[in-house]
Amino acid sequence: MDRVPLVNDRWGFATNCFVCEQRNAAGLRVPFFHEPDRGVVTAEFTLDDRFSGAPSWVHGGVSLAVLDEGMAWAAIAVHHRWAVTKSSTADFDRPVIVGRSYRVEARIAEPGTDDPTTLDASAEIISAESGRVCVRATAVLSVVTAVQAPALGVGELSDDHRGFVRE
Repeated sequence: MDRVPLVNDRWGFATNCFVCEQRNAAGLRVPFFHEPDRGVVTAEFTLDDRFSGAPSWVHGGVSLAVLDEGMAWAAIAVHHRWAVTKSSTADFDRPVIVGRSYRVEARIAEPGTDDPTTLDASAEIISAESGRVCVRATAVLSVVTAVQAPALGVGELSDDHRGFVRE
């Protein structure tokens, strides 16, 4: 199984992402990977009690941030589009427990022809121990246009809303 690391340095601009930036001392530092053969973005992570809500459970908002980041990386790595979340929903089936290992898997549905400026995404946090899904989310992502790109600091994008991945 081929896994390509997804790192912010590849994009040519600075970032301090709360979820994925390895240099953000206050962040989660979750490393994401693209698995081209499966068409998914994955990450393995364990969070400590700095990110708890209930005494031994990871805060729900932190779990959502991990899912959201996975879906954003899937837009970049799988569909070569920069995108931000327009709307999302989540189901919390089981708690994510501090100090335990989990895996996130994120994917983008095949784009329809109705609206080329959005992508449908989904992601789930899975217990590494039991293999059971703990949290699942779906989202509609808005593709970043060439007009919006400079305000986000992501560089130039072409007029067809296509992002870039530098190999």
